[in-house]
Amino acid sequence: MPSTDEIPAASLTGVLKRFGEQVALDHLTLGIRAGEVTALLGPNGAGKSTTISLLLGLIPPEAGEVRVLGERAGERAVRRRTGVMLQRAALPDTLRVGELLRLVRGYYPSPRPLVEVAELAGIAAQLRTPYGALSGGQQRRVQFALAICGNPQLLFLDEPTTGLDVEARESLWAVVRELTARGCAILLTTHHLEEAEALAQRVAVIVRGRVVSEGTVDEIRSTGVRRRIRCVSELGLEEVRTWPGVTGVTRDARWLDIESSAAEPVVLRLLAADPALSELEVRRTGLAEAFVRLTREAA
Repeated sequence: MPSTDEIPAASLTGVLKRFGEQVALDHLTLGIRAGEVTALLGPNGAGKSTTISLLLGLIPPEAGEVRVLGERAGERAVRRRTGVMLQRAALPDTLRVGELLRLVRGYYPSPRPLVEVAELAGIAAQLRTPYGALSGGQQRRVQFALAICGNPQLLFLDEPTTGLDVEARESLWAVVRELTARGCAILLTTHHLEEAEALAQRVAVIVRGRVVSEGTVDEIRSTGVRRRIRCVSELGLEEVRTWPGVTGVTRDARWLDIESSAAEPVVLRLLAADPALSELEVRRTGLAEAFVRLTREAA
């Protein structure tokens, strides 16, 4: 029998969901663990929003099982332990920020202090300001405050930093890290892959409603691992393209860019072939490059 730590805070098991003739989720299986950020990545239309809607209990699955905090998704007991920040939020423009926070805090059994939440979200100076009078970035901060004010065990963040400046984004990241350190389970969807790379302990890449790759950031990044070699060289593209281990080569006005499955033999050959070679750089592929490769191959 799995230990408590191994039981996911939320899970979808073999979930099928259609909208008319379109299959949104194709027997999807996914787990979200306590004390971790799970980044759900995929191209537009991959099924990310449908996954969140199922976990929130907003729509039912046609097959499979959805469990959230040990209960069926959408149960009142689950909602009182869950926080949500969606891409779009319709909030009353006339209510002041402090009024919104007091209203939402009242739905939870053990909410965080209002002042603490306002400080964490960076909206302490806007508590008496009507929501409709705020800028777009300030409204996103309020939406984040509403998502965390109930001290949730499970938090859904759907494109949370859209519209935020760099300082506000980094402040939100700091709060996310604090929440996971306290044991909160977080499901993050984002198009900013550097955000997933900075925050996520686990990544799931979905394409056409199926998980095509899942693991830690390093595991995803190392899938079909490649090295990027960049240098200033007069070597011809056709010559370099024939070298063992070279999987791609391009050139702009100055730089020669090589993609390789193994960097060391290619670098040694570069040095031997071009004594005038300069400004040599070698780096591994990032999460963004791995994501593009995975989604392209799956599609």
